[in-house]
Amino acid sequence: MSSVETTATEEHGLEAGQDNVRILGLDIHNPVFFVSAAIIVGFVIFTLIFRDSVGPALSELRVWLTSTFDWLFIIAGNLFVLFCLAIVLSPLGRVRIGGAEAMPDFGYAGWFSMLFAAGMGIGLMFFGVLEPMYHFSNPPLGIASPVSAGVVNPEAVEAAREAAMAATIYHWGLHPWAIYAVVGLSLALAAYNKGMPMSVRSAFYPIFGERVRGWIGHIIDIMAVFATLFGLATSLGFGAEQALAGFNFLYGVPVTDTMKVLLITGITAIALVSVVAGLDAGVKRLSEINMVLAVLLVSFVFALGPTMEIAAGFFTNTWSYVTHLPALSNPFGRTDDEFVHGWTAFYWAWWISWSPFVGMFIARISRGRTVREFIVCVLLIPTIASIFWMSAFGGTALSQFLNDGYQGVQETVAAYTPELSLFRMLEPMPLAGLTSLIGIVLVIVFFVTSSDSGSLVIDTITAGGKVDAPVAQRVFWATFEGLVAIALLLGGGLAALQASAIATGFPFALLLLLMMVAAWKTLLSESR
Repeated sequence: MSSVETTATEEHGLEAGQDNVRILGLDIHNPVFFVSAAIIVGFVIFTLIFRDSVGPALSELRVWLTSTFDWLFIIAGNLFVLFCLAIVLSPLGRVRIGGAEAMPDFGYAGWFSMLFAAGMGIGLMFFGVLEPMYHFSNPPLGIASPVSAGVVNPEAVEAAREAAMAATIYHWGLHPWAIYAVVGLSLALAAYNKGMPMSVRSAFYPIFGERVRGWIGHIIDIMAVFATLFGLATSLGFGAEQALAGFNFLYGVPVTDTMKVLLITGITAIALVSVVAGLDAGVKRLSEINMVLAVLLVSFVFALGPTMEIAAGFFTNTWSYVTHLPALSNPFGRTDDEFVHGWTAFYWAWWISWSPFVGMFIARISRGRTVREFIVCVLLIPTIASIFWMSAFGGTALSQFLNDGYQGVQETVAAYTPELSLFRMLEPMPLAGLTSLIGIVLVIVFFVTSSDSGSLVIDTITAGGKVDAPVAQRVFWATFEGLVAIALLLGGGLAALQASAIATGFPFALLLLLMMVAAWKTLLSESR
C-alpha cells in the first residue's frame, strides 16, 4: 500500500476485505455475499417453480413503476448530464484520478474498447435497426405517424424520420453515458484518491462517514449486486433472443425454450473461461475483438449501404437530436405516454441497473486520467460512436423502406420482429449470409464480455472491495448471471427481463442522486 493510501486508510478506517470471512478457500464479505447469494438463489428457484405466475406479476410491476415514476427517471437523467458537463467546464476537471503523479494503466485503444463493449454492446446490436424503425412508425412528441393501415402519407415522412432518429439517439447518447460517468467517477475517486476499497459503499463515505462500514454500507452493496445482476440478465436475454433468431434465420435452428437455455448455457460456459483468465488476458482481449468486429460490420454497412445518406445523416441526425432534446427530456405535460413509459423510463432504469457494473468496471481501468479527460471520453466519445452506429444501421433500414416506393410496409415497419430486425436489414445487401453471421458472433462476444465483466464487478463488491478474490467466487457469479437470465426468459420472456431491470433500477436511481453529491464533495477536497 502506498503512503497516500496508508494516510487515507487512517482517515476513514476502511480497508479492502477487512470484514471478510474465509471458508472453503473463499474470501467473501460478511454479510453482503451471503445475503445477496441467498436471495438470488431463492429467486431463481422460485421463478422456475412458479414460472406461469412470475411473468404476469413482473409485467404489472413494470407498468406501475414506469407510469408512476417516469418523472423521477427523466429528471434524474437530466441531472446526471448537467452534473457531468458542469465538472468538465469547471476547474475541478483538472483533478487526476489516482493523484497528481498517477499514470494510465491502459492505452486509449484498450481503454475505450473495454468501456464501450461493457457499456452497451448487446443493446446496440438489438436496437440499432429496431428502434429507429419503430419510432418512425410510432413517432414520439405527438408527431403524426406516416404509416396508417398499410398506407404511407409522404408529407409526414420527414418529420417522423427526424423524430425517430432523435428519439433513438436520446436513448443511446449523453444520458446513459452520464449515468455511467457519475458512478465511475465516484468509485474511481474513492478508490484511487482516497484509498478506499473498490466497492459501491465507498463512494458514499463523504455523506455517511464511518456508517458505510455497517448496515448502511451493506444495503448499498447488496442493492448494487441486485441491480447489476438483473441489469445484466436483461441484456443477456436480449442477446440470446437475437442470436437464436439469427441462427433460425440463417440455418433454420428452431426457436424453442430448450434452445434458449442451451444457448445461454453455452455462452455462459465461454464467459467462465474468460472470467478465469482475468481482466487483461480475458476481458481486455475479448473487448478488443468486439471492437474489431463492430468496426468491420459498421464499415461494411457504411460502404455498401446508402453511403452518402449515412454520412449526411450523421450530421442531420445529430442536429435533430440537439433540437428535439429539450422536448424529449421534458418530464411534465407529455402526451406520448407509450414512448415515455415503454421506452424512456425503461431505458433509464436499465442503464441505472447497469451503472454499478459499468461504473465500477470503468473506474478500475481509468486510473491516471484527469477527471475532465475521464468525463469527455466516457460521455462524449461513446455518444458520437452511438450516433454513427444508429445512423448507419437505422438510417440504412429507413432508406431501404423509403427508397422502395413504400412497398412492403407491413414487412418492413409494422411487423418488424424485434430480434430479426438486424438480419432483415442485412438481407438485401451483398454477402448477407456472412454479415449476418458476423452479427451473431458479435452478439455472442458482447454477451461474453458483459458476463465476465459483470462477474468481476459483482465479485469485487461481494469480496469487500478486493480485486484479487479467489477464482471460484467469479465462477459462482458468472454461473448465476446465466441462471437468472434463463429463469426470467422462461418465466416471462423479454417482458419479465425488462420488468426486473426497472424494479432494481428504481431504488438505485435514488442512490445515484446521492452519489453525485458525494462525488462533488470528494472533488472539492481533492482540488484543495
